[in-house]
Amino acid sequence: MESLAQNLRYALRQLARNPGFTATVLITLALSIGANTAIFSLVNALLLKTLPYPHPERLGVLFARTTGPGAGGFRKNLDGTSWEQLRDNVPALLSAISAGLSSGVNLQAGTQVQYLHGGRVSAHYLDVLGIQTLLGRNFTADEDRPHGPKAAILGYNLWRTTFSSNPAILGQPVLLKGEPYTVIGVLPQSAITPINADLYTSLQPSRDGEGGGTNFEGIVRLRDGATWAEADAQLSRAWAARAASYAARNSGSQITYYTVPLQRGQTDTLGPRVLALMSAAAFILLIACANLAGLALVRTLRRSSEIATRLALGATSWQIQKQLWIENLLLALLGGAAGIAVGFLALRGLLHLLPENYLPVTAVSIDYRVLAFTLILSLATSLLFGMLPALATRKVDLRSSIASHATSSGGLRLRQTLIAGEIALTVVLLAAAGLLIRTLVHLETLPAGFNPHGVLSAKASLDDARYRDPAAFRKLLDQSAAAMRQIPGVSSAAVGLTLPYERTLNTGLKLIDGPNAGRTVGADFVYVTPGYFATLQMPILAGRDFSASDGPTTQRVAIVNQTFARKFFHGTDGSDGSGAIGRTLDKDTRIIGVVADTTLSSGLSDDPAPLISEETMYVPASQVDPQLLAVHVWFQPSWIVRSEHPMTTLSAQMQHALASVGANLPFSGFYSMSDLMARTLATQRIEVALLGAMALLALLLSTIGIFSLVANLVVQRTREIGIRIALGSTIRQAMLHVGRPGVMASLLGLTAGLALSAAALRAMRSVLYGVTVYDTPTILAVIATLAAVTLLAVSIPTLRIARIDPAKTLREE
Repeated sequence: MESLAQNLRYALRQLARNPGFTATVLITLALSIGANTAIFSLVNALLLKTLPYPHPERLGVLFARTTGPGAGGFRKNLDGTSWEQLRDNVPALLSAISAGLSSGVNLQAGTQVQYLHGGRVSAHYLDVLGIQTLLGRNFTADEDRPHGPKAAILGYNLWRTTFSSNPAILGQPVLLKGEPYTVIGVLPQSAITPINADLYTSLQPSRDGEGGGTNFEGIVRLRDGATWAEADAQLSRAWAARAASYAARNSGSQITYYTVPLQRGQTDTLGPRVLALMSAAAFILLIACANLAGLALVRTLRRSSEIATRLALGATSWQIQKQLWIENLLLALLGGAAGIAVGFLALRGLLHLLPENYLPVTAVSIDYRVLAFTLILSLATSLLFGMLPALATRKVDLRSSIASHATSSGGLRLRQTLIAGEIALTVVLLAAAGLLIRTLVHLETLPAGFNPHGVLSAKASLDDARYRDPAAFRKLLDQSAAAMRQIPGVSSAAVGLTLPYERTLNTGLKLIDGPNAGRTVGADFVYVTPGYFATLQMPILAGRDFSASDGPTTQRVAIVNQTFARKFFHGTDGSDGSGAIGRTLDKDTRIIGVVADTTLSSGLSDDPAPLISEETMYVPASQVDPQLLAVHVWFQPSWIVRSEHPMTTLSAQMQHALASVGANLPFSGFYSMSDLMARTLATQRIEVALLGAMALLALLLSTIGIFSLVANLVVQRTREIGIRIALGSTIRQAMLHVGRPGVMASLLGLTAGLALSAAALRAMRSVLYGVTVYDTPTILAVIATLAAVTLLAVSIPTLRIARIDPAKTLREE
């Protein structure tokens, strides 16, 4: 122990004597380990941390695999028919479902009305998760049947804040969604569900309406004594009875249901993306280790005289190596501690960057797993960057080291190789970040099809009993839009089910005439009030706009976009889509106009680009079928105004205008059109920010590597350079001679990095839109960036050559 303490004191003195080296190493370790700590915290929370439920290994989600013509691959959604078939015929599982989408709900408590995140779940949902209510009970089968009693279970925070933790609320009605719901339970404070709603209501699923589409998500718990293999076999047998009818309705496609562990099912989309970021963070660590190995190697070679002297005085090679390992370990541990601090700050910044409810977990923190990971990472880093210096000490020649303080030329070649490796990994990260940036730019610069500037939108939940009556619904929309037109500074106002950049409702409709007469097709569906296209300044290319005369008792009309007109009425269609005018859709709906395409989030395709243009049909809100008002369970309509006034002044006036017509109906949020685009492209923006930051960090480390290589060459060869200049060499020639190793290392790394990128970046194809893996502008940008930083990193240290005095060098000789 005394020897160890002595070695530690000596190591601290050595590090204190070299503050530049120590600071460079600690900063490099802090940044690289911090990046890995932050990303691993996400990996830990999403993929490693045990779910907060009893026996989480017995929890799963239902997945469906579709094969055959037009197959959509994998999904985790069920329709009402599939749910009933699987619920009643798989005894190995306790099953439940929840609504895949929810528009939120309005709760009135006394005179206060608040918008809340509501979860709609079937009976046994809490039983599957193993959650017991703090007060009251779970939903019963009677409350879960269609048109059953209205019941609600409150989340703990809602019970505490809105109802003052009053246990007497049990059995009392609350006004929810415009009608009374009986409070039957309160969840405990620790309760966490995949939905994490403020309150829960019974789903009351059926085969019709919402259950007619794949709008439910299934969650299961394996019963005692059963196995997952038995459960999957029972799922297959249960579905076999309906497989033939499904194939007949879906052009011969087949569907297979199976179970996936709950944790994997919750992270099926985010998991691969987070692991890809973890790989990028590992690249950062490798680059840092290569950089530090080179720095430590130079430092060790500079200490060859000291090492040779200690060997001559009787020290063993093991003692010398042990001392070096202790110094490296001390640096790694100090760097790891700093890395935890950097990782904590980086994680906070990352979580602040993420949209609300983006992650399927409630908390991401630095726990004991992350701390253990950081410790292991620090030890591994010490091993990686300390290996070369330790090997170098075994080749120290006592006579030459003591006599001339020589350094080995092999160290130069080894450092060049390390730097080339750094640059190769940096090129991969730069290329990946460049492709993501190009993708984001492509998506953000798609033709909008309207004027997004000066438009403010506000959303409100109409999942409300008061507005299931078509007359009340029409009155609310017409009068509230009219009231908003009276706001000073507002030039126009309207209401629409969805807006550009948002995900739309999709529907099936039959074409009555035209080239595709008799065909049933899919299209996005948007109801709007008169003035919608004018407010958004969407050009009407042919035909006319909706008017107040298009009412519930008049001819049904529709306006379609250009893609719809071209796709379904090709051959009779002009460039403006006018060939669709006068055509008839099902329910005797006549097309009266064609508008420009807008970019939106697809409601039709299973795996589209985040923003595309696709066939869309607009109908007057006044002609919406009463049963279609049920879509407000999923979608909140948007009130839009065009004005040059600031959002802060308009929001209160818009809420007042709505309240003048719809009492106790709050807006859930206010958004500019750029806000809506940002929400849709949140994943792409996060990926660009994270991978871009890591690529810049890699570039910085590589720049430091090239700089330190050339700077050390200048120091080591000062005498040689002075003699060369004294013998007639120019300063420019001397600078080129010394800078050449750095340039050659950069060139070798660039070549290797481009070759590595060609192979590695193919995995990015699924996240690229509008660009290819071998995107020429991205490749040229990477080459130009690397050339610029190489020039900078080489030029700065070689400028010192101009200050070398050859006369002084000759006198010293």
